[in-house]
Amino acid sequence: MGGELEGVEALLAEARRAAAMPDPAERLRLRQAAGLSRPQVAGAVGVEPQTVANWETGRTEPAPPARGKYLRLLEGLAEIHPTPKEPRPATDEPAPRAAADLPRQPVPPAAPQHPAESPAARAARAGHERHQERRRTTSADHTREELGQLVTGAVHEELTKAGGDAESAMDKLAKRAIPDVMRLFAATRKTARYEYTAYPALPDILRKPRKDAPDLIWEARPSWRHPGHRRHPDGDLHVTALDANAAYLSAMKTWLPIGRLEHSATGEHDKKRSGVHLITPPPWHHPELPSPLGDREEAGPLWITEATLRLLLRLAGPKHRLLDPPVIHESWTSSATENFLDALRQILATVRANALASGDDVTAHYVKAMYSKFVSTMGESHNNRDITRPDWMHIVRAQAFANLWGRAFKAHQAGLTVISAMGTDELHLAGDWHTVFTEGRGLSEMKVKTDRDGVPVHYTVARSSR
Repeated sequence: MGGELEGVEALLAEARRAAAMPDPAERLRLRQAAGLSRPQVAGAVGVEPQTVANWETGRTEPAPPARGKYLRLLEGLAEIHPTPKEPRPATDEPAPRAAADLPRQPVPPAAPQHPAESPAARAARAGHERHQERRRTTSADHTREELGQLVTGAVHEELTKAGGDAESAMDKLAKRAIPDVMRLFAATRKTARYEYTAYPALPDILRKPRKDAPDLIWEARPSWRHPGHRRHPDGDLHVTALDANAAYLSAMKTWLPIGRLEHSATGEHDKKRSGVHLITPPPWHHPELPSPLGDREEAGPLWITEATLRLLLRLAGPKHRLLDPPVIHESWTSSATENFLDALRQILATVRANALASGDDVTAHYVKAMYSKFVSTMGESHNNRDITRPDWMHIVRAQAFANLWGRAFKAHQAGLTVISAMGTDELHLAGDWHTVFTEGRGLSEMKVKTDRDGVPVHYTVARSSR
């Protein structure tokens, strides 16, 4: 009986909370009166900024679990910024008479009840939304094409100045790659949904103690070799060195914090937030694969990026069960999105693909300079004064290795022997790697690594004596 009463009380509490929710106009008024942005509210209640916009326009209603947090925020703001009372207009009329002396006023008719939306009306609404989405998508594609022309236009400009000398043009394009890519990045933000902080206040762990010293974040990039990379019990093994194409460009699709990092010591991971985390990692018991932490030599706690934490949690999950979950001690995070750099990434990827298809090495070289320098200078760099996000730099680099680790695991699952994994883009495999990867220069493809003379890198691992 007690459990039934508790269930009834829970339903009543939920109904009271629903009834107490201010209307959309009041939600908007309270946020603006407090001087809060939608991303700030979204980060506080655990949703996206667009969701807050939908709540404030009445397009959607808050739903659990975010509704409880949102309601508490609105109630607190209402105490600070109560609804202003309309002033009584000044008149020369005498004081109002008592209610008993007033003539009885007619009761206004009740507002008409709107009928429930019919199936045809719902279909019309859905069709309208699909049409609007197509228009938005077409407009976005048109914008991406125009922005892509900024890249190809710069190439044409420098080739013209150099009189068609490709090497001279590539040298000039490399020197202007940073300001050009920052202008392109700024152009992609003009129609973006998310506000962000280009110069956030940084925790000490992201500050370099000296100019020539790194901060405390571990990116997990490896220089890993199989224990039998010189003599293997299954040798003789024919090994091919492979390169992952445009590793940093692919890694720009990753979960990035979009605001100032906030500290948390809950020990929990919020999938809607991103940042850096202090963890105690679990041991790695798979010598045939690189550790997802790379070549970490020191045991004990360390600061890692969002990309590395998500890789560890994925490998600890029910699909893989390759290790135990890491212990999270504390975190510096903010609300996040996986698509923050995606518009820039897509533009550069499209221009790159078109350049490769047409044999345009100058444009391909320029695009590589743009995305690689964008990633490497978005932290603290005197070469790029437009943004200071070392957390982004670490996360993108770590994501590039996480992508490489995924390819190593895929090859291992297919029966190939992983001989080494280097940095963020180099993978040495023994076996027929064509059964796993497509050869080419596309983002999802792999190409054979060459030495300084352009010779493909192949070698043999000899059989060890048992």
